[in-house]
Amino acid sequence: MRISHNADAEELRSVVREFLARPEHDWRRFALELGAAALDVPESLGGAGASFREVAVVAGELGRSLTPSPWFGTAVLAAGALLACEGPVRDELLARLATSATTATFAYRDGTTAVEDGQLYGAQSLVVDGASAELLLVTAGGRLFAVEGDAPGLVRTPVTAMDPNRELASVAFDGVPATLVGDATGMAGRVRTRAIAALACEQTGGAAAAMEMACEYARDRVQFGRPIATFQAVKHRCADMAVHVEAARSASLWAAAAVAEDSADAAQAAAAAALTCGAAYTWVAAENVQVHGGIGFTWEHSAHLHVRRAATSAVLFGQRRDHQEELLASVGV
Repeated sequence: MRISHNADAEELRSVVREFLARPEHDWRRFALELGAAALDVPESLGGAGASFREVAVVAGELGRSLTPSPWFGTAVLAAGALLACEGPVRDELLARLATSATTATFAYRDGTTAVEDGQLYGAQSLVVDGASAELLLVTAGGRLFAVEGDAPGLVRTPVTAMDPNRELASVAFDGVPATLVGDATGMAGRVRTRAIAALACEQTGGAAAAMEMACEYARDRVQFGRPIATFQAVKHRCADMAVHVEAARSASLWAAAAVAEDSADAAQAAAAAALTCGAAYTWVAAENVQVHGGIGFTWEHSAHLHVRRAATSAVLFGQRRDHQEELLASVGV
């Protein structure tokens, strides 16, 4: 399998990082000018015609910046669900994501929603970007349905998460009119694998940012007449952070490549990345607070935002035990 880290990816990374560094982050410009909402959507449908590797690059940069954005629900979940379908309605919805920057999401937990006479009933929990998405995709009875965000009977309740920059919601359907998109057989598993891989890349970006934050502070903070970066205990902390970040980077690159190539070991790679990147981000974010000392424990400092993002991300698409069992099952244990 080819794990690419080429110049095009680095150019995209640079452009996205520069865009996210601007004081005002505008979703429409991010989605349309950079093509970020539909990176791996075919050009014939208005997308960028790239691959999941480019999706992974954007995920990493959003993880670094912690920018609140409907990107994950739209470009990872909704686009992933639609790409797993076929048909004219699918094409129309993909083009809508790509050309109008419609925000969307996919409530992938099948079995909690039923369809009757073209109307949806039931509920979905912990839907990423579920409170604000202009288009919701839902599976029911082995089929994928599209629901407009202002549809009658749709009730969306925001869920307060530990991470203030990640929008989650509970969504209830009480006779909500829905449009049939296509067959959803096996879709939930494939989209979940895609989401876990993207999240791993996001976690890697966050871990790298937390490490750089700690190293910069260690270089600038002076105690006893010299930078604390010269103290052995601090140097060891920063070195250990780098080891964790590199392990996360390797695991996330494998997962991104496996999903991009629709490899048979994609689920295995995603599970390994979830375990490696989740643990790395949690550890590095906590160590960043320790390196900062007293100021790192305050709300005024941004270090706590990485701790909160790491904690939320670690359980977003399954507990650690879930990923361990999936990984063991994939190797026949």
